[in-house]
Amino acid sequence: MRSGFVSLIGRPNVGKSTLLNTIINEKVAITSKVAGTTRNIIQGIYNESDYQIVFIDTPGIIRPINKLGRVTNKQALSLVKDIDCLLFVVDASTGLGKGDKFIIDVLKKTNSPVVLVLNKIDKISDEDIILMINEYKDLYPFSDIVPVSALKNDNVERLIKVIKKYLKDDVRYFDPNIKTSNSPYFMVSEIVREKLFDTLMEEVPHSLTCHTVMFEEKKDIVNIGVDIIVDRDNIKKIIIGKKGERLKEVGIKSRLDLENYFKKKVYLELFVKTVKNWKDKEKYIKELGFLDF
Repeated sequence: MRSGFVSLIGRPNVGKSTLLNTIINEKVAITSKVAGTTRNIIQGIYNESDYQIVFIDTPGIIRPINKLGRVTNKQALSLVKDIDCLLFVVDASTGLGKGDKFIIDVLKKTNSPVVLVLNKIDKISDEDIILMINEYKDLYPFSDIVPVSALKNDNVERLIKVIKKYLKDDVRYFDPNIKTSNSPYFMVSEIVREKLFDTLMEEVPHSLTCHTVMFEEKKDIVNIGVDIIVDRDNIKKIIIGKKGERLKEVGIKSRLDLENYFKKKVYLELFVKTVKNWKDKEKYIKELGFLDF
């Protein structure tokens, strides 16, 4: 039996959450074209008969402009130490950027093995993949380099084999039937937030968040209430839409996803609230699950 903890680290929107979902073969982290969708530390658990890998998906590292940004950076950077293996995920289709170089400087402070994961290789040629590998090799002594396409599930199996080399523990930390340590409350909030991004795209800034305020699971149905929190009244109006049509659309999409997740009927109520400058208010950051390390 071999087990261990593996962190995914990288810039926003490089595909860390998509990679995690592909490895676990279940939706444990929301995905979106909106950069920086992941804000909390998310655990996904990969199980085989003789292996258990606990994956930790961290928020994308960005230049912080408010308290929330500083907190999420702390979350991500705290997980480059005392870990069995680090996956440094980069977007191979966009090339090496300043954000990648900043993270590489951080990685120089860890003693853990670092595997470079070149994601989104379905968007570039084989020649470009080789060029990318050589470019990154000159910047850091990576333990392994694995090109993958998380979206296409290409070469992900090889990545898992590589990770197994670095597992040191001999205990199963979670029940083998568990695929995530996320609470139902957390998953509800995240699924609604994902549908907001999918439905409204560029019309709504990244300042919104969601908070599950009511969760009652019964034999045949789950009753759920979620607050959608924004920092300006005009954003609230956009989310609600004319005669509530936008909010209704988000509710329908969310309910369908939640019913698939819980495998039973869902009654969902959504409420939109304005809390000015919530990202700089410690009370809301803690209440909404953003832990200050």
